[in-house]
Amino acid sequence: MTIEYATRYRQTSRIPAEPGKPYVIEKGEGDRAHLFGDLITIYAGGEQTENAFNFFTVEGPKGNVIPAHLHPDTYEVFYVTQGAVRLFVEDLEGEQQEKLLTPGDFGFVPKNCPHAYRMERHHSQVVGVAAGPGGTFERFFETLGAPADGLGLPREPVVPTPGKFATVPEQYDVRFLPEHQWRTR
Repeated sequence: MTIEYATRYRQTSRIPAEPGKPYVIEKGEGDRAHLFGDLITIYAGGEQTENAFNFFTVEGPKGNVIPAHLHPDTYEVFYVTQGAVRLFVEDLEGEQQEKLLTPGDFGFVPKNCPHAYRMERHHSQVVGVAAGPGGTFERFFETLGAPADGLGLPREPVVPTPGKFATVPEQYDVRFLPEHQWRTR
């Protein structure tokens, strides 16, 4: 039996709206959103962890680089479970690197470090965790993108308007860097 809750984000969710309540979510049954060509599934967020961390997956097709961005107060990890994902990262001294991550590989991005990624194989999947003094940013996906009820990738990419990108940083500790250039390939 799966319990559903009403939250401030959704009429029905399998994630309880407040901390201190144990729960179990079956595969793929978290809160889902489409952003760009990806399906993001949230399993735990700020409400459940008192803003200590979040836990989500990102599944996507082979495609374009997700826009460069940084999190001023949040650390982020990438753990690849399927396919291949190219992670682009720039450290605080401006040194850039890129690395192809395959199943079992882990990438760590400290706060304030520009980063981006690109799915290199269809149906690649990343497990993401973010934590830091800035709180968590998991609700950014459905705010910038579109909440999704079904499983699967979006039929058409969900690309926000430039004005919508500007609304995100204040609330979700995500700052996009539209002029950022990757010197790596």
